[in-house]
Amino acid sequence: MSMPKHCPGFEQLKSLRSFVCKCPECQTEMEIFSDEFNKQHKCKKCGKPIDFSKCAPEAGGGAAAPR
Repeated sequence: MSMPKHCPGFEQLKSLRSFVCKCPECQTEMEIFSDEFNKQHKCKKCGKPIDFSKCAPEAGGGAAAPR
């Protein structure tokens, strides 16, 4: 029996991108992943809606950007 090299579902999740946006009301940062992009999101602090379509993707979830 051979062991898998990755967790089940790895192939579906390996291309996810991270998006960080500040709440327009209280400036609290919130992170979502690209598979949640089309869902509605509210700030966890003040409850106001956050429009992630106005946010930029982060480089590798906090990793340094390639040169």
